[in-house]
Amino acid sequence: MSLLVIGMSYSALSDEAGCSGAKPILSAQAKMERLASRLKKSEPVRILAIGSSSTQGIGASSPAFSYPVQLQADLTRIWKGTVVIENAGIGGETIPETVARLEAALLKADKPDLVIWQVGTNDAVMGGDEGQFSDFLRQGIDAAQEVGVEVLLVDQQYFPAIKDLGRYERFVRLVGTAGAAEQVPVFSRYRLMKAWGERSPDVLGSMLSSDGFHMGDRGYDCLAHLLADSLRAMVAPAEAPNRAVAAAPRP
Repeated sequence: MSLLVIGMSYSALSDEAGCSGAKPILSAQAKMERLASRLKKSEPVRILAIGSSSTQGIGASSPAFSYPVQLQADLTRIWKGTVVIENAGIGGETIPETVARLEAALLKADKPDLVIWQVGTNDAVMGGDEGQFSDFLRQGIDAAQEVGVEVLLVDQQYFPAIKDLGRYERFVRLVGTAGAAEQVPVFSRYRLMKAWGERSPDVLGSMLSSDGFHMGDRGYDCLAHLLADSLRAMVAPAEAPNRAVAAAPRP
């Protein structure tokens, strides 16, 4: 994958949904060559969405409002082809368990073309070791890259009741650092959701479920829209709007 550091695109999808934050949320623009090749040949695209409760859809009013289900619909509409997204989210899971499941999925004959890996929240809030977290993160990325599977990382959510902000943001930065080192893009939910909160507590609240921690239906809808925008640009970057080249800011 070729890599450039860019700002976020503001497409019709995200603007219409009122989703966009004021800060860049995509750390790097990568050309998704495997996806582009399959789409050019009108072949089905298989995506593995792996992670914890935010992938499973905890906080949504039904599984139909989880982000993988909505993202599948968005990408099918954008790419006008067959897109199959497997929801492999398990609530409460930390990175060692996720990496084990990811490595097993990559051994299958019908391995995915892309892994969207939502990662790091439980490790940050449950007292995980920062060094081990980084090691597991790179292990999972390496496992995918070794078999030619592309990766998009999705970092931690922002929520108002973060107890140790300094520690939490260190974990957020670890995801960005791993993405830069491994040359995979990072979609920053943290920056996006923090920008919602800076716009207005009511805006952030409207994106969260009643527990004030997980996203709700509207938040997952926005997440799906913005991920679809990002993937569309990475598959066909020449068709994307002009973007200013800039270093990805720290949270």
